Amino acid sequence: MSAITAKASRKMKKYAVLTREPRCFLGSFDFSWEQRKFSELVQIERGGSPRPIDDFITDAPNGLNWVKIGDAPTQGNYITKTAEKIRPEGLSKTREVHPGDLILSNSMSFGKPYIMGIDGCIHDGWLLIRNTYGVFDLTFLCHLLGTPQMLGQYRSLAAGSTVNNLNKELVGNTVVTIPSITEQRVLGDYLEQLDHLITLHQRQPFLHSTPEISLTLQLIHPFYTSSWEQRKFDEVFDCTVPNNTLSRAELSYDEGTVLNVHYGDVLIKYGSVLDVQKDEIPRIPHRCREDFNGALLQDGDVIIADTAEDETTGKACEIGNLQGSAIVSGLHTMVCRPRYRMALGYLGYYLNSNAYHHQLLPLMQGIKVLSLSRSNIQKTRVSYPAAVKEQQLIAKYFSQLDHLITLHQRKGKAAVNGCSNDANNSKGVYCKARDFGYKCYKKVKSQQIRCLIAVFIFFV
Repeated sequence: MSAITAKASRKMKKYAVLTREPRCFLGSFDFSWEQRKFSELVQIERGGSPRPIDDFITDAPNGLNWVKIGDAPTQGNYITKTAEKIRPEGLSKTREVHPGDLILSNSMSFGKPYIMGIDGCIHDGWLLIRNTYGVFDLTFLCHLLGTPQMLGQYRSLAAGSTVNNLNKELVGNTVVTIPSITEQRVLGDYLEQLDHLITLHQRQPFLHSTPEISLTLQLIHPFYTSSWEQRKFDEVFDCTVPNNTLSRAELSYDEGTVLNVHYGDVLIKYGSVLDVQKDEIPRIPHRCREDFNGALLQDGDVIIADTAEDETTGKACEIGNLQGSAIVSGLHTMVCRPRYRMALGYLGYYLNSNAYHHQLLPLMQGIKVLSLSRSNIQKTRVSYPAAVKEQQLIAKYFSQLDHLITLHQRKGKAAVNGCSNDANNSKGVYCKARDFGYKCYKKVKSQQIRCLIAVFIFFV
């Protein structure tokens, strides 16, 4: 048996449970996931800082590790070293953390979770999450708190308030989905392997450049067979298709033949793929197709919202199901037309993934309003399977997940509307009218809730 064959055999045994994806998440779990208020499950505390902090910084051997945002790794979830230390006298004014504690940034890198690998102290730019044992697998929880779903809850709960940063009350009022500890460990291990793959991918221009990388990827996603390519943004997209600057007031839902995609709808209304025949799109009154020669969109074009009030800047949607309709891109948008044949839907889902969106965060400019320039977006890199068939499989996978999530949300709304005030009713619906704008939440025992986690299984 060759060395590579022996290694492959060992890996097959180690990752046997992972090779059942996606069935391992939909078939082998016990269907007892539930939704709970986060503060009911863990202890949340805020960090603190002795002041003035410069008086407490030290190089002495007995100094305490002083955890700053800059100490967080660019890859991975563990903080294992700090650039600075503080004198032990400052301990009473800060918050001590230990290996295995989970910390959450509440200002810069908004809502990003990390696991402590060392002892240290955190300032008030961090939240500390403790007492997770017996309820959460730490790796799973770290991935869960970093999902777009959780970030969306933070923004929703803070809407209309003066809160600019996270606080323990806001984080505590979020709702989390809880599988069993066993299932959490399977998911956590799975996501850790994907994180490892992402790191390898960023180090290699082509993901399948070595047998080990190729093997690992196929173990986790068995339908992948071809190499992945990573190219500069402007090598993948032509961004010369013009947009217009029409305001919302200049658009209409009642008259006009030319459809107009407004950036506000990209940010909050449309999904990763915009179905031109099904989704509600405003129109431009008193204008015709001929007025927009050179600006008309095609199937597969991607529209990026280049301005928002938060880190949703860069949200994208891919145009699909055009069927001859005249449609243009509007205010604060950027049209990106693929230079190569790509499977419909893949680019929409990929550009909205964490794997890609994290590239945009350091490129955003502004204070109250964040924006992305064309030149900055072109600094990013785009990854995709070389085989269009595999792009199609990925797009289909996430399209089905989107559909299941929509069904779940509809059922959830129906449950809320039909909820009784009996906290122990037979349907398992629990009223929490005073909490975070949710009138109720219910235990989830259906297959569909699995999708809330599966959404970030691939684009982690």
